[in-house]
Amino acid sequence: MSFLREAALVAGKDLRIERRSRVALQQIVPFAAIVVLLLAFALDSDSTMLPRAAPGLFWAAIFLATVLAVGRSFGVEEANRARDGLRMSGLDGGSIFVGKAVAVAVELFLLEVVVGIAVVVLYDVTVRGVLVLVCAAFAATIALAATGTVYGVLAGGLRARETLVPLLVLPAVMPVMLGATRAFQAALDNAPGDAWPWVQLLAVFAVLVCAAGVVAFGPLLEET
Repeated sequence: MSFLREAALVAGKDLRIERRSRVALQQIVPFAAIVVLLLAFALDSDSTMLPRAAPGLFWAAIFLATVLAVGRSFGVEEANRARDGLRMSGLDGGSIFVGKAVAVAVELFLLEVVVGIAVVVLYDVTVRGVLVLVCAAFAATIALAATGTVYGVLAGGLRARETLVPLLVLPAVMPVMLGATRAFQAALDNAPGDAWPWVQLLAVFAVLVCAAGVVAFGPLLEET
């Protein structure tokens, strides 16, 4: 079986689990929406701050949702002993990493559409630089999903994984949060020339963390 077919098999398995359980729809999406709503109320006294703060608040909500999605991805396997099945499946560790990261990324892409609409409506944001926004969101989402998957397998076998995952992931994705926020802010300010360097940074980070995940995920899965 080819690398890509193995990755597609793992991604399909994770997405089918989420489609049947509807955890992403019933828990993660409402959680992110509540975060955006609460932050809007917190800054409502200064309405001029909302559009300026929108990019950072958007990515803060997406990061929190990433932590939940990654924890869910590995928590289900640990609870049902499916991790042992992955170890004994004969699948390449890199393909398992790519499959799980793709599944998380798909969930995040869908979530970003919902949260983005909420931010535009609640924060009175005028959308500009759509191409930059899409490219930045794509690169940042891949980077978040890949980083979360790497650290998720590290914490997956531990009882305290629910608290360890955010502690491990947040420092690692700080460049992503910074780059995505700056790129979004520049795009919304109608200054795409200032946004593209940040998009390039996000793309480089995504490539590096994906390459590291493909190499390291197999040994990490065996050890944890």
